Amino acid sequence: MSALARSLFPVMNVLGAIVLIFAITMFVPLAFAFFGKDAALPAYDNAIMITLLSGGVLYLATRRYRRELQPRDGFLLVALVWTVLPLFATLPLLLHLRELSFTDAYFEAMSGMTTSGGTVLTGIENLPLSINIWRHLLVWMGGMGILVLAVAILPMLGVGGSQVFKAEATGVLKEHKLTPRIAETAKGLYAIYFGISVLCFVSLRWAGMSWPDAFMIMCSTMGLGGFAPYDASIGHWDSRLIETVVVVFMLIAGINFSVHFLAWRRRSIRAYVTDPEAKAFIGVVLGAVVLIAVFLRWNEVYPDFATALRHALFNTVSIATTTGLVSVDYNQWPIFAPVLMLFLCCFATSAGSTGGGIKMIRALLLLKQAKREFTRILHPRVINPVTVGGQPVENNVIFAVLAFMLVYGGSIIALTMLLLFSGLDVITAFTAVIASINNTGPGLNEVGPAGNYQSLSDFATWVCTFAMLIGRLELFAVLVLFTPMFWRK
Repeated sequence: MSALARSLFPVMNVLGAIVLIFAITMFVPLAFAFFGKDAALPAYDNAIMITLLSGGVLYLATRRYRRELQPRDGFLLVALVWTVLPLFATLPLLLHLRELSFTDAYFEAMSGMTTSGGTVLTGIENLPLSINIWRHLLVWMGGMGILVLAVAILPMLGVGGSQVFKAEATGVLKEHKLTPRIAETAKGLYAIYFGISVLCFVSLRWAGMSWPDAFMIMCSTMGLGGFAPYDASIGHWDSRLIETVVVVFMLIAGINFSVHFLAWRRRSIRAYVTDPEAKAFIGVVLGAVVLIAVFLRWNEVYPDFATALRHALFNTVSIATTTGLVSVDYNQWPIFAPVLMLFLCCFATSAGSTGGGIKMIRALLLLKQAKREFTRILHPRVINPVTVGGQPVENNVIFAVLAFMLVYGGSIIALTMLLLFSGLDVITAFTAVIASINNTGPGLNEVGPAGNYQSLSDFATWVCTFAMLIGRLELFAVLVLFTPMFWRK
């Protein structure tokens, strides 16, 4: 057996186990289809059978090659999971929505699992309830990362998950563990995620939603993905109370879940007060809300400041946290406001949250590094380390952030040029890439909040799909697979 096969088969074995786990999640929409007697029931029977069979065959065929995963195995597994699972996630859509092409179905599934929330579907409220439940469940699972759940389960299968967790974890300080065992860390994070999700679900029901709608919007809110069961998104309800509840939980989901974990374990809010990233996230987002509200009232978009503040609050928080739910068509606002909102989605959320973008911690490090360079220009001999929360940051972390930003900027330019090559106008192309690579969902013009990605060509749709994938896995975890050194022995 070749060296390549020996390195791939252990990864494929774990992938087979994850596909089996993924098949089990399809029983949730199956239950809705069965008890609701909707037309999509046969689609789930076939989808579950195909997924279980595929995962079982892959797992059993590679079982004898199981071993502890190495660092490069973790990166390969993460990329495979986030490209293979959407294949199976498309099955209920393809089997029921026969008019849907594979390209559009895969985009929809990838959008859900990467918590992007961009859609190619219209008339969403006319879909069977189980199909909508499945779309939103993908967002909820993708929010924390299906691999975090897998990391908690894989040790029971005899496969450690430390390298997988490092590859999938977001942010710049990946070595930090909340508990000594990585599986316990994953379980702790998922417990917090599940607990806050239940609280969000109950709060939305209390605010006036039906039980199914509350479940679906909870999935999108906690996963920070913009799927909604209605074409009008949150605007369907036109409720200040519902919008307020969603805003609160979007802000909660935009904070590092490690901070939530520490606050719960210590029974104190001090974890939030002392976390520099959380303070910067809340400060920047709420500051932008006030600025946009004043701007909208100044330009007489709304007749009074209260209305301007209401719509500025919901839509700014939604886009800044990369959620993508909308209450109004902000594409009709003066261009400064929606562009500022899309700028925020590039960096506002915290590392370790369910949001996308480069994360606030990287933005803080870049600002501090710029300040240090200015200081060096004036005082060449001064010793001025970059610190975050009073702790010095090593230069290798700074260099990694600078390299990340170079790749991030280069990716945006390259993908935008590809969309321009496909014939899109510059605003649609640029904002589609920004919305996709930051896992935000709606952009401007053709892909704005009143539209979707349905009008894009297959080529443009695949470009946006790839952008969502590399954005969700923070670029390097995917792009490293395209380097020759990764495949050398």
